[in-house]
Amino acid sequence: MSKHKAVGSSNSLLISSQASHWSQQHILSLLSQLIILLIVVFIVTNMVVNLGERRLQEDWADQRYSELQTVASLASDKVSFLQFRTQTIAKGELLRQYLQNPSDKLQLKTIENWNSLTENIPELLGLALFTPQGELQFATTGSFNNMQLPAALLGSGRNMGGNDIYTSPMAFTPIDGILEPYFYQLSWIENPDQSIKGYLVTYNSIVKLLETIKPAFFNQNSPLLLLDTQGFLYAGASQPAPLDNMPNTLGASLKQTYPELWRVIAMNNFGQFHSQDSTFVYLKVELTNQYENKREYFLLSYIRHDDIATRYAQWRILIIVAGCLIALLASLLIILRHRFVLERRARQNSLQLSNSLFSSELSCLIVNDSGRIQSVNAKAAAALSLPIDDLKDRSLQRVLHLDDDRFNHIKDALTHHKQWNGEINLETLNSSMLQTHIRREKCPNSNEYYWLVTFEDITALFDSQSQAYLYQLMSNCAVATALTDASGMIIKCNKQFDQLMSLHGDTDISITELLGDELHNQWQNITAQISLQGEWTAQIMPFNHGRYEHCLKTTLTGQLTFEGDIEYLICTFEQTTPVVSAQNSSNVIGHRSAIVLRLNELENYFINLSELTKEHSSLLVMDINPEGIFSNMGNMSQLEKRQKDIELQLLIELPLNYQIAQWQLGKLVILLTETNANSAHQYAINMMQCLEEKNLGEGINIGIASYLQRQSLDQYLANAEIALKRAKQSVDQNICQAFTRPTKATTSSKID
Repeated sequence: MSKHKAVGSSNSLLISSQASHWSQQHILSLLSQLIILLIVVFIVTNMVVNLGERRLQEDWADQRYSELQTVASLASDKVSFLQFRTQTIAKGELLRQYLQNPSDKLQLKTIENWNSLTENIPELLGLALFTPQGELQFATTGSFNNMQLPAALLGSGRNMGGNDIYTSPMAFTPIDGILEPYFYQLSWIENPDQSIKGYLVTYNSIVKLLETIKPAFFNQNSPLLLLDTQGFLYAGASQPAPLDNMPNTLGASLKQTYPELWRVIAMNNFGQFHSQDSTFVYLKVELTNQYENKREYFLLSYIRHDDIATRYAQWRILIIVAGCLIALLASLLIILRHRFVLERRARQNSLQLSNSLFSSELSCLIVNDSGRIQSVNAKAAAALSLPIDDLKDRSLQRVLHLDDDRFNHIKDALTHHKQWNGEINLETLNSSMLQTHIRREKCPNSNEYYWLVTFEDITALFDSQSQAYLYQLMSNCAVATALTDASGMIIKCNKQFDQLMSLHGDTDISITELLGDELHNQWQNITAQISLQGEWTAQIMPFNHGRYEHCLKTTLTGQLTFEGDIEYLICTFEQTTPVVSAQNSSNVIGHRSAIVLRLNELENYFINLSELTKEHSSLLVMDINPEGIFSNMGNMSQLEKRQKDIELQLLIELPLNYQIAQWQLGKLVILLTETNANSAHQYAINMMQCLEEKNLGEGINIGIASYLQRQSLDQYLANAEIALKRAKQSVDQNICQAFTRPTKATTSSKID
């Protein structure tokens, strides 16, 4: 990837950058493609290897499953044959003679005959004769002397007899010190009148029965296990190097050693199970079906994935070698393609630069080393406000109105650094400002140099920077000002605001945090007021842990979006004299009618009013809960929304000397100062008409009370409640006013 300095072309290069270069971008692009190629080849090769191993696992599983079906079919046929053999032995001549005339000689002869059978038949462990009462009469072996015949097979209550053969479930017995799995078959020996003469029992080895089938029909390298429906192992204990979680002794339970595999086997009659390191194949086998008793077992085989991987090792090596070759060839192809693209792009750039340099949107001049203009494009001529013909062969210094010192400085920079950047102000009628870049290049076929001058008109940018500077000077006035977003986070502030709040340049703070918790709690109502009326004004008193020490007249003006949402807030703060005493528990005072207070805040406001102001006041209680509409808890959210809509509507028309507060859900309180009974009643009528126009007047009732001397807010509310109850009881009107007067004993009320 060495740098290619030139392009083999008949056209000489205008500048050296036209030649093909392995730039950092091209190198990174090539490396990224090579890395992606290697990752893709690695992933694909790994997938092919894994898919090949998985395919080999599936082929093994299909083959083993086919063998399991063959073994199951032959085992079932073998058990049927054993039943036939048991029936044949039960009808043998020696046994019949013995049962007719029992004698020691016939018994010995019968036992000798049976011993001959057990010696010549591998799976036959022994034979026994039982009396009609189920007691052992004689047997060829003593390994089964403790066995008792099931009571369900004896007597007249049995379901089987005659030519039927009963096959028992599998069990274990020790023979010569070794645990042997077996099952027995029982044949009924009956008289012509169907009375029982005895029972013949044959004992058969399960392991030897499977050994007579497996060598011819099952792969000897794969283990074959026989399990009952409870998961106990009856055959297959001689596994070569068994798995850690597989039972390897007779009587062990797969249900305990490998519960996950057993759950799958117990829920299905056949199938495959793939663990992390092994593949299992299983099949349910029904050896015999006799009335309600089914003898069902599971045949199980497995193989380690490491064994399959060993068989697949040669193919894995071939696939990896093929992947490496493909990666190498693809890498060479990518490198050659990048080389070809660079060469082709260099030729195209050379032609394009030669043919369209002066027809582009870039203002460009070509100047010789002495500073004379050789060529100019239309864009540059328009920027310089001169015709193209007038610019050719003119001095660059005169065209750009440069003095001798600055022009010499530019020439020195080009000589030592090969380039110069700067801003040039054309002293013309428009006073254009040009961002200029001059680069000094050597001609490829000679020792001459030329200047490539490009510039851009930044007059608009320069003017906007000047305007921004002027606006900054304007913002640094005597009034503390801050610009915030709709949530109150400060975006910009002037120096006075920074000093007032002692921010020290740290403006990453909310205006609500600077002005106290009370303003923070009222922020939602304040923003709603600004959205409706455009601004909000109040006096903010100092508070504990506050950053200011004087009462501030605060004005928040909103900048709204087209949809009417608040985009920015312009906040101004001026020191002023508070309108109430400093002992007021609230730090937000002044134009309280711009917000909705809580009842305790209204009480504080009421307590701080003078007695004269209270005497010329009225209290209005509004119930906004229509009966039968918001009667259950499911409609509480609808009632809250309706109350919010009514609050916003009331705030729009609320006079400055009135104050609205929330009493409880469904009830609002309005304190009317500087008013009398008639104006209070007229205000209630006007308010009802306004709400009805907005479709909010349904079910609203209003109670009005006048103030009594030395009356608390609770007593004030109680009198207004009396009027509200009367308004609800009235049929033709929903506004009721209570004129209260003091008496010697108690306070009485007169309802109008």
